[in-house]
Amino acid sequence: MIPSELRYHKEHEWVRQEGTTATIGISDFAQDALGDVVFVDLPKVDAVIARDQEIGEVESTKATSSIYSPVNGKIVKVNEELQDHPEYLNSDPYGQGWIAVVELSNPGDVEDLMTASQYEEFLSSQS
Repeated sequence: MIPSELRYHKEHEWVRQEGTTATIGISDFAQDALGDVVFVDLPKVDAVIARDQEIGEVESTKATSSIYSPVNGKIVKVNEELQDHPEYLNSDPYGQGWIAVVELSNPGDVEDLMTASQYEEFLSSQS
């Protein structure tokens, strides 16, 4: 399941751009690889972030994995529901499992990320 309206980062994060903001989360591939998510260390609101920077962590029954920012900008909102319901990353990674909303430094940067078909090819080349 790779939604076509999103853009994707090589570290398996997705971006849903809406004007000058972008919602980010982890892909279905990432949550599946992690297994049952038990804790999410969210980024801090007002933090200025850079593309490829580690902004948080996801802990699962299998491993701990870093969350990387796919864009440059400032965190304006985080999904507080993940504190009590980290399993949303497994059950709905593209909906309730969103991680943060970023005010983009340069909205055009999202175009540099992979399209759904490019991400699908990227995943195929990894196996």
